Amino acid sequence: MIRTVLPTPDPPLPPTRPKPRESRLRALDGLRLIAALMVAAYHYGGRGGEISKAWGSSPAVQFPTLHEWFAYGCLGVQIFFVISGFVICMSGWGKPLRAFFASRASRLLPSYWAAVIIVTAVFALPAVAYRTVSPSDALVNLTMMQQPLGADRVLGVCWTLWAEVRFYALFALCIVLPGATRQRVILFCAGWTLAAALTEAANEPLLDLVLMPEYAPFFIGGIGLYLVHRDRHDAHAWGIVGVSWLIGQHYAMRGLWHAPNPAFFSYRTSFGIVLVVTLGFVAVAAIALGWLNWANWRWLSVAGALTYPFYLVHEHLGWVAVEAFHQRLGIPAYGTLPLTVLSMLTLAWLLNRFVEDTLAPRLRSALLRRR
Repeated sequence: MIRTVLPTPDPPLPPTRPKPRESRLRALDGLRLIAALMVAAYHYGGRGGEISKAWGSSPAVQFPTLHEWFAYGCLGVQIFFVISGFVICMSGWGKPLRAFFASRASRLLPSYWAAVIIVTAVFALPAVAYRTVSPSDALVNLTMMQQPLGADRVLGVCWTLWAEVRFYALFALCIVLPGATRQRVILFCAGWTLAAALTEAANEPLLDLVLMPEYAPFFIGGIGLYLVHRDRHDAHAWGIVGVSWLIGQHYAMRGLWHAPNPAFFSYRTSFGIVLVVTLGFVAVAAIALGWLNWANWRWLSVAGALTYPFYLVHEHLGWVAVEAFHQRLGIPAYGTLPLTVLSMLTLAWLLNRFVEDTLAPRLRSALLRRR
């Protein structure tokens, strides 16, 4: 009698767990606000120009000691670019091109449109002493293309948005469209770094416009730090970060350092410039490595939400607020400064609450809707 031996069935496989979604890095939101406040300190007390008209004298007179420290606040922009590289790589990873475009447009445009309209309207008031742009240029500003088109800018800070838009376009074409992989991102960072260096040597305006040698190392450094966030032992990622820091401090030094000269508003030391750039990279690296995960307070998310609208409105409307508080109401400079910042944060909250929360979801849904 032949006995049939049935094969022993394989044990059932454990259920596949979906890849966990990345928790919100609230410390990154806090760093965003710190960078924005750095830029505000620069615009209110670390430079001359229209803000001197608002104070009634040079900020160096109003802040005889602090104005030299406030002058370093302009480096908050470079820190913003590092954060942007990190966040765009994180949010664009695994996202189709349509969704990437919709998320970026719905994030940038509602508050930007509102800020352009508000600043144009306020500067058109007879009581406001600052020059407004022409109606035609104001309309062009709504496209974010005012700089390449040669129109006057409504918002002084919009030059950074033009750099961001170009970064988004490069990242979308090279990473999002074909699909994000570690190898593709590393090649993108290496290729952009090399191409930016060659552009600098070639002195070709079109390539300079596209590849942005002066700002590329900060965006690329942020991308490298996101790769570190995914794998802290990734030697290629650390190499990208290191090279980006080395090149980034070079451009920051070249753009912001000058020999001591009493004709200039302020003097930034070479050590101070390199230190601020380094601290920006280190802060994002600490977040990428999880060292600041303990900073998980909900109010940091609120701070992150206020950063973008605050950044948009703080400079030009800050002139109006400083003049009103200091010259018309007679509030001392050290009281006017925090009152102006608080006023701009309040306006940022209103923009976030009534513009972004209302228009951003609708704009995103409209852009994602298939026809």
